[in-house]
Amino acid sequence: MTETCQLASQVDNEQLDLEGEDVESIDETKLSRFIEINSLYLVTEYNPVTVGLFNSVIQIHLLLLMSKASPEYEESMRRYQQAAQLFRGKVLFILVDSGLQHNGKVISFFKLSKSQLPALAIYRTLDEEWDALPMAEVSVEQVQNFCDGFLQGKLLRENHESEGKTPKVEL
Repeated sequence: MTETCQLASQVDNEQLDLEGEDVESIDETKLSRFIEINSLYLVTEYNPVTVGLFNSVIQIHLLLLMSKASPEYEESMRRYQQAAQLFRGKVLFILVDSGLQHNGKVISFFKLSKSQLPALAIYRTLDEEWDALPMAEVSVEQVQNFCDGFLQGKLLRENHESEGKTPKVEL
């Protein structure tokens, strides 16, 4: 018989299990992290209520910058959520509705213009490193490759050294 710790998540309406060796070696810190990570939405929509994302235990944030009014929105979100499952606990997936005027600050932070959207932008809160990838269509493979590349230290932006650091601010 295997020991299992189950969490019924009301956030995305699913049951999550912590099994095997993880349960046998669980301590207060591991249990707290498991609960905190799995109490987050698979994709969190950025809005004035979600301020404080920089304080998440997950230090790498992937933003999908896209208008919710776009005809491709529904299919893009479905694919983005599929990719989010692959990185649960490693990368916090966020949707930024580029159709809202107050989200323009987020778009400009990543040195993107509206004509370059939709785009992915990834940000590590620890060292403020970031990268952005404009795209014609959101696919699971593109999201996965972009995240994997960033996690391996590969950046797409050119002239990283000459850009200088953007001061950390709550968007």
